Amino acid sequence: MLLTKHKTTSGSRWAVDGHFLPTGFNLSTLLEMRRVTMLEALTNLSGGESAFGEDEAPIDPYQEVWAAGVTYLQSRDARKAESKVADMYQKVYEAERPEIFSKSLGWRVSGNGGAIRIRKDSQWNVPEPELVLAINRYNEIVGYCAGNDVSSRDIEGENPLYLPQAKIYNGSCALGHGVLICEPDAIRDIQIRLEIQRAGKTIFNGEANTSTMKRTFPELVEALTRELDFPQGVFLMTGTCLVPDNFTLQLEDVVLIQVGQTKIQNVVSV
Repeated sequence: MLLTKHKTTSGSRWAVDGHFLPTGFNLSTLLEMRRVTMLEALTNLSGGESAFGEDEAPIDPYQEVWAAGVTYLQSRDARKAESKVADMYQKVYEAERPEIFSKSLGWRVSGNGGAIRIRKDSQWNVPEPELVLAINRYNEIVGYCAGNDVSSRDIEGENPLYLPQAKIYNGSCALGHGVLICEPDAIRDIQIRLEIQRAGKTIFNGEANTSTMKRTFPELVEALTRELDFPQGVFLMTGTCLVPDNFTLQLEDVVLIQVGQTKIQNVVSV
């Protein structure tokens, strides 16, 4: 099942597999349910009128997005290369406790076709394609979507304590194009692809796989929810495995990310 959110003249509407769910339906209510109950509800509510309207980020305004860092070897190496305290990232990569931080509230998240931004006080900005877990209030993984954890590498590289400024600002988080509801076991081996276009030409094209992640998804979920409750569910970015070398985003660059069966396209804007 694919959950999508659409902009209509009467407000935002959620849909499943291309058909609108009842007016007033929201993801927060769905993620208050246990996984089995949620699937039954979606089955019973599906089959409405065909969905239409622009894509919106598949998240409700006050749901939270969190992120895990240094979960792939590629990410560890990139952080070490940019940082003045490189050994710290080696320690994080090897540590029992993962790096986890708050990324965004839903109302700040861009959707498929929306804009992402680069900080005006940064000279080194990159997209970070990630598989994003959708988690219900009972800490069950119910699905995933594509995500872009846009980051200012020079700010974090100057001092790791600047990570919130490098990671959390307007236009730094994108999710799309929908949430694929699936069994947790189906997310173990997912392909992630990143393409960056500039002036109509592809300047970066790469792919990787979640199977190369050092940590497991249940491990990350347990760490996030160990001392935090999310009554209306939560999204968790699980780290990047594609890091373009010697690259920074520019205005009007187009970033295309595909994660399994979900995808998102964004343009760098002011």
